[in-house]
Amino acid sequence: MAENNEPIHLDTEDARAGATPHVTRYVLGFGLVLVIIAFAIILYA
Repeated sequence: MAENNEPIHLDTEDARAGATPHVTRYVLGFGLVLVIIAFAIILYA
């Protein structure tokens, strides 16, 4: 079997086989804000 020593260069979308719309950072931020609000309500109630 022949060896191929050439490196393979792929961009991010090809390597992940799809797009990454960066929605996770918004979901995490929104969840963090909700948790802070919930803790504030619990603290002052």
